[in-house]
Amino acid sequence: MERSFGEYKMLAPKSNEVRKPSKTMAGVTPVAVMLPPKKCKHGTCLFCPSLNVPQSYTPESPAVLRAKMLNYDAGKQVQSRLEAYEAMHHPTDKIEIIIMGGTFLSYPLSFQYKFIKEIYDALNGRKSKSLNEAKKINQTAKNRCVALCIETRPDVCSQEDITRMLNFGCTRVELGVQAIDNKIYKKVNRGHEVKDVIQATSRLRDAGFKIGYHIMPGIPGSNPKKDISMFQRIFNDSRFKPDQLKIYPCQVIQGSKLEEEYWKGKYKPYSKQTIKELIIKMLKIVPGYCRVMRIMREIPPRFLVAGTTRIDLRKDIEQEIRNKGIKLNEIRFREIGFQKNADNKLELRITKYKASEGDEYFLEVVNNDNVLFGLLRLRIKDKLAIIRELHVYGKSAELGKQAGYQHKGLGKWLMNEAEQIAKKEKANKILVISGVGVREYYMKRGYKLDGAYMLKKL
Repeated sequence: MERSFGEYKMLAPKSNEVRKPSKTMAGVTPVAVMLPPKKCKHGTCLFCPSLNVPQSYTPESPAVLRAKMLNYDAGKQVQSRLEAYEAMHHPTDKIEIIIMGGTFLSYPLSFQYKFIKEIYDALNGRKSKSLNEAKKINQTAKNRCVALCIETRPDVCSQEDITRMLNFGCTRVELGVQAIDNKIYKKVNRGHEVKDVIQATSRLRDAGFKIGYHIMPGIPGSNPKKDISMFQRIFNDSRFKPDQLKIYPCQVIQGSKLEEEYWKGKYKPYSKQTIKELIIKMLKIVPGYCRVMRIMREIPPRFLVAGTTRIDLRKDIEQEIRNKGIKLNEIRFREIGFQKNADNKLELRITKYKASEGDEYFLEVVNNDNVLFGLLRLRIKDKLAIIRELHVYGKSAELGKQAGYQHKGLGKWLMNEAEQIAKKEKANKILVISGVGVREYYMKRGYKLDGAYMLKKL
């Protein structure tokens, strides 16, 4: 039997078959929602294509095809993805929303609020009178928003923007950093400076957000040696230290100004082998508190003028790393969901480090082989304690049901330890930045809603 989902047609899975099982291996079900096309105020970056579709994407990118067919309607995009996941036998009760395709915070305010409300309404299966009502319904809905990610530029991340993101129920922010070099920023017409990255990182961390950086090895003006130097600085300099990374090696895409540079012989992208060697070096540098979310962008080959077409290069890289017995500290490589066999004798490990003028405590539940089962990020600054992330890994389990290591008390273990650390640091209360759909979990543990946060007095 064949079923259609947006522009896709696929054979229906068998009764017990889970199609594309890695989609929910990290414990949540990701749903990408694409923004309609809108040009950046600063102009266009050298490497970014202009093809009358969402910024930095191509007309045949899978998410763009879905969104365009649905007229970029946020609610319809969510509904379409929920139907597809259900057909592939994935759970849809714990949803992570990722808003992509442009600088969302630079769109008109009325558009932003409408877009977010439509997302919650689609998850709830009903329309609400207001965003606040939609969020309240979602706390106990069938399809709950347990995390919401917004992508933005470092110079579009003011305190006002942050307050608005908190109101939206956002828990994670990805910054288009690309490089940390002002000369490179000027060369590629990035439109901001390194100081904007530092300030945005600090504001976001103080507000409790989980922070992701997009990094671009091979960006015009760089070279492999400089790429590694900038990468090391990201984790050695306490003004940066992101929680997550997406590594997107620079490619020459049709419709970009970089295409002109390439044909004039002024730019040459890295070869597949250079990228492979460079990324292995980078993965060795990534500390245990950081997760590399993605490697390589999904650019359709016919829009790629120059650069490797291997969007699945990560698979080759990780296989080589495992074959050579190289040990990585990076989170995704260690997650229980990606391990075939793992010892279940668990212990709690705590790493403390400085970041953005505060103390970060990274708590993780691991086994003897350093396989990761769960983690918690606690920030303490000026005696204010805030939990920036709580995550238990393994195949996503439906709410109230046990599967793998989900819903077996690991979250409670991590929370209790975080509260004890906060007490030792003389904090009189602890805050949690929580997805709307997870508020009920914290309420059962003595927390109450306080503005955009869950709060517990110590």
